[in-house]
Amino acid sequence: MVAFHASALDGVARNSALPTPLLLRLLAFERDGDRPPRDALQRAGIPESAVALILAHPNPGSRIDFAMSARAEPAQRARLTDDPSPKVRAALAYGPEVYDPRAKVAPLPDTVCARLLDDPDPSVRTAMLESPHLAPSFVASMATHHRAAARREAVRAWEALSAGERSALLADPDPEVRRAAALQECRRDVHVTAELLRDPKSAAEALRRGLLFRTDAERCVAERTHLAALAENPSLPPDLVERLAVNPDEDVRLAVSLRPELDETRRMGIDFTAGDLDRGEGVRWVRDGLAEPEVLRRAASSAHPLLQRAAAWSPHLPPDLLRLLARVEDPVVENLLGIHHPDAPEEVLMRVFARLGGTFSAWMAETHPRFPREGLAARYADHLDGNYRRLAVRDPAATPELIERLSRDPVVWTRQAAARDPRLPLHRLREALLVPELASSAGANPALPEDEMAAVLDRAGVPA
Repeated sequence: MVAFHASALDGVARNSALPTPLLLRLLAFERDGDRPPRDALQRAGIPESAVALILAHPNPGSRIDFAMSARAEPAQRARLTDDPSPKVRAALAYGPEVYDPRAKVAPLPDTVCARLLDDPDPSVRTAMLESPHLAPSFVASMATHHRAAARREAVRAWEALSAGERSALLADPDPEVRRAAALQECRRDVHVTAELLRDPKSAAEALRRGLLFRTDAERCVAERTHLAALAENPSLPPDLVERLAVNPDEDVRLAVSLRPELDETRRMGIDFTAGDLDRGEGVRWVRDGLAEPEVLRRAASSAHPLLQRAAAWSPHLPPDLLRLLARVEDPVVENLLGIHHPDAPEEVLMRVFARLGGTFSAWMAETHPRFPREGLAARYADHLDGNYRRLAVRDPAATPELIERLSRDPVVWTRQAAARDPRLPLHRLREALLVPELASSAGANPALPEDEMAAVLDRAGVPA
C-alpha cells in the first residue's frame, strides 16, 4: 500500500460526509492482519448496520477500537460484554481515552459494569476498577461486593453510602479497605484520625484531612512531622496555624497561605512563594467546590495566584468572576480559562493561542465555542506566522481563492487546514489527495465527491 493512499484512507474514514455504503465497505476490511482505520470505528452516529459489522469483525483490534470509542453510545459498546476476547472486554471495561478536558463520556449501564466486575479474566476486573467513567451509583454499589478491591473503590462514594455500609467498610476484613474507609471517616472522628496516625502508610493523609486531637497536632509540630500536610488540616487550632505560618520550610508556609479561613490581609502577609507553573490543582477546598459560588468567589477575588488559578479550573464561574480573572496578568490563569471555561473572552483565547502555539492552539481554535471566526481572513491571511495564517481558514468570509492559496502555504499546518475546508476548489482538492502531507486532510474534506472517496478505497485495496 502506498503511503499517501493510507493517509488518504484515514481521512476518508473520518469524513463527516462518508456515505453509509462506503463506511460499511471500510468496516468489512480485513486483510493480512490489517483492520479498518480507527476513525471509521470511532465515528459518531454509526448506523446499526455498521455496528453489527464491527461486533462481528474477526480482528479483535477492531472491536477494541470500538469498545474505546468516546462517540459510540454506551448501549452500543455494551454489546461487547460477552466478547470472546478478554482484551476486548478489558477495553470495554476501562472505556474511552479522553484528552479533551471539556468532553464528557456517558458511563456504561450499571448492570453491564457489574458483569464486567465479575468477569472471569482478572485484567477485565482490574480495568473496570480503574475506569474513570464509572457512574456514582455503581461506585457506591461496590460497597458490598465480595472482592476487596471493589469495596476499596466504593470508599470514593463515602458520602453516598448508608451508615451501615460505612460501618461495614470500617470493620472490613481487608486492611486496605479499612484504611481507605478510615481516611474518609477521619474527617469527622478524632479517634479514627488518632488510629491512622499510628500507621506510617496513612499518617500524612490523616494529618491533611482528619479531625485532630490538639495533643496529636502539637506533637506533630514539635516533631516536625508531615508539616506541609498538617498545614492544610481544616481542624488545626489557630495558634498552631500561626506557628506554621512562620515555619522555615517554604512548602509549609505556602500550604498555610492557602487555608480557606484566612482573610486576605493575613493570607498575603505570609511569606510564601508560588511556583510559576503550579496550576493550583492541589488547593483541595477550591477543587472540591468548583461548582459552589461562594467558594469560587473567595478564591477568584483573592490576590493569591494559586487561589486564582484554582478558581480558573471551573467552567461554572459567573460572568463577573470570569471578567475578574480575565484581567489577571497571569498566563497560567489565562491558559486554564481558555481550556475550561466555555465563555472565556476572545482576547484571552487569542493570547493563549499566541503563547502556546502548535497542536494545543489548533485544538483550542477548532473546539472552543468562543474562539473567534469573523474577520480572521482580513487580519491574518498575510501574517508572517503560519500559525496565524491558518486562522484565516476559519473565517466564514474566506473566499475559495484564498483557501486555495493557503493550501499551498509554506507551513504544513496551514496547508492541511485549507485542504480540509469544503470551500477548496475541487481541482485543488483532487491534487491534495495525491500530496502525502495533505492526503489525510483532503480525504476528510466533506466536499470530496463520493466517487473520489470510493477511488481512495479502491487504491488502498479495500474490497468493493
